Amino acid sequence: MPILEARHVTKSYRLDHRVITVLDDVSFTAATGELICMLGPSGCGKSTLLKILSGFLPADAGTVRLNGAPVLKPGPDRCVVFQEDALFPWLTVAENIAFGLGPGFLRRRHIRREVDRFLDLVGMASFRNYLPREISGGMKQRVALARVLILKPKVLLMDEPFASLDAQAREEMQNLLLHLWAALSHTILFVTHDVAEAATLADRILVMGKDPGRIVAEIPVDLPRPRQRENAGFYRFCRQLYEQL
Repeated sequence: MPILEARHVTKSYRLDHRVITVLDDVSFTAATGELICMLGPSGCGKSTLLKILSGFLPADAGTVRLNGAPVLKPGPDRCVVFQEDALFPWLTVAENIAFGLGPGFLRRRHIRREVDRFLDLVGMASFRNYLPREISGGMKQRVALARVLILKPKVLLMDEPFASLDAQAREEMQNLLLHLWAALSHTILFVTHDVAEAATLADRILVMGKDPGRIVAEIPVDLPRPRQRENAGFYRFCRQLYEQL
């Protein structure tokens, strides 16, 4: 059984007396520990689909199931990382990471141990007492990752989380995500419009078209890991992806 399953998901909005179909009959499955990228142009419904998978938005038709159970609302088994870090500006790095655990969820000593562990995993241990305004954009996304990973979700949903970073910080975050994925074995659905990013990260790529949004191709990535962007095979694969868009 797949850990996550979407079947015939459809979503429309009414705008100026017109009905606009954002998603039309979208179906796919994700296996435990799989890293899937959803690749497509702006306006193809990638972010809307992620909101439906997370339970923040209901579908008009179709179903989403996690471990066979219907997804009807948000839950800690599906955590979302957005393009904006959404950290609490008045909390320190360590307090932001601990926030999701909630008061009384674990004993204080255990919370401290867990926070220390995830600070180490994302390379932010020396910044534990900094406020968000005192760290860079890339560091904020490291904290945002740690804040959801400490909840031990079954599925990690990522909505273009590195899009606002410069090229160097973006590559560093991609490498960090792959390191965390190898260490923690999460199932990850990663939304992007960047072909090279999808080719770098994914086991499998769902290519989406627009008007209406639907999956137009499902492409396994058979490039060896770690992926080498300078490799001729990488360039060929990216060209094949461009042809699908």
